[in-house]
Amino acid sequence: MPIDYSLPGSMTTLGDTPAWALEPIGRDALEICRPVHTFFVQPTDPFAVALPEPRIAENQIRPAAELVTRLLLLDAAPLNVERDPADRVVGTCRHFAVVACALLRHRGFQARVRCGFATYFQPGQALDHWIVEHRDQGGHWVRVDPEIIGLGIIEHPESLAPEQFLTGGEAWAAFRRGEIDASRFGVHGTQNWGAGEIRGNAAKDLASLNKVEMLPWDEWGRMGDAYLDRTGADYDELLDRLAEVCAGDDSDAIAAVYTHEDLRVPAELIL
Repeated sequence: MPIDYSLPGSMTTLGDTPAWALEPIGRDALEICRPVHTFFVQPTDPFAVALPEPRIAENQIRPAAELVTRLLLLDAAPLNVERDPADRVVGTCRHFAVVACALLRHRGFQARVRCGFATYFQPGQALDHWIVEHRDQGGHWVRVDPEIIGLGIIEHPESLAPEQFLTGGEAWAAFRRGEIDASRFGVHGTQNWGAGEIRGNAAKDLASLNKVEMLPWDEWGRMGDAYLDRTGADYDELLDRLAEVCAGDDSDAIAAVYTHEDLRVPAELIL
């Protein structure tokens, strides 16, 4: 059965979010996504570092419904309203993308979260990052970075160019073709760089395309060994197939690849 990206998955349902919070959100994609950049604050942000540990642990929350509940407890305003820094939930780029995706799906958009690498934060580097994309009226997928809308980092965060963001599968295919230097792909502020990071993001992107949007540090299957370049040729060939399928628009094929035991997220991780 084709994947219906206009319907929520387990991570993007909005659960018991009150109607008063949802009704005022926008009707076009940019209007929906615009306030999301004020919903979260990174744990390393000056506004977050002084928060008590229970608040920092908010970045461990997976479901959008719980994230929105926390947000409304901090500021009981509808979800079209921008938040002050003190009223933001602690999260990561993944959290911006998941909530934006949930709101887009709530308005009937076909939308999905993508895990990969952004090239617009540091010159010459492709940094681990999550975005959202929606299908436009012409049937094309449009990539949006809801975390940076309105911040002036790039000119059009609501319509990313192909070279500005590579999904995990796109980066893997480019690496295998010898087109990129894997040592420039990784996680800012860490020693986690190289082909292993690309492998990990390829698997996480596949899960996202199957509407299972995990945390950036979640691991399953052979991912732990993949990060350490210990999985060998058979796993890399599996990722070749993953990259090929994710580059297309056949959701049946995307769902079929995801059934592989090395790629499917275990039920116990989907909380």
